[in-house]
Amino acid sequence: MSAAVVIDPDAFLEIEDGRIWTPERNAEAWRLALAALRAALAADSVERLVVVCGLQGAGKSTWIARQLPQAGRVYLDAALPGRRHRAPILAVARACGVAAEAVWIRAPLSVAFERNRRRAPDRQVPEASIRSVDRLFEPPSDAEGFAAIRIVDATSLAG
Repeated sequence: MSAAVVIDPDAFLEIEDGRIWTPERNAEAWRLALAALRAALAADSVERLVVVCGLQGAGKSTWIARQLPQAGRVYLDAALPGRRHRAPILAVARACGVAAEAVWIRAPLSVAFERNRRRAPDRQVPEASIRSVDRLFEPPSDAEGFAAIRIVDATSLAG
């Protein structure tokens, strides 16, 4: 079975020397991620988009890596704290006729901070940014258009 298709906007921030974040680079990373999402969901074989959201350091990438490969699945890995952040992704899924499922990796700030500290320096997120996502976070809801919503306790994910 082939590897999972994972779209992570942060991957578009990578350069030869590591990951560099600026507001301009972040905007471009999201433009590229949405283009990659459109291309991935346009494949006839894709049946489901799994939107994995939660605090930076919660364990989103770890959770995705532990999923058994399933044909027809595309994963989007990003914090996506609010409805307005998830809306463009859901619009792409709707336009492509692909059902979207939300997986919220729910983590206490203390867990997110600790895991963030263990990251390589160029992958660490400022604590103020993690606090901001925590403050802004709106749990995914059926009203947004998700076909299913799962909540995963981040403390169950070692890492």
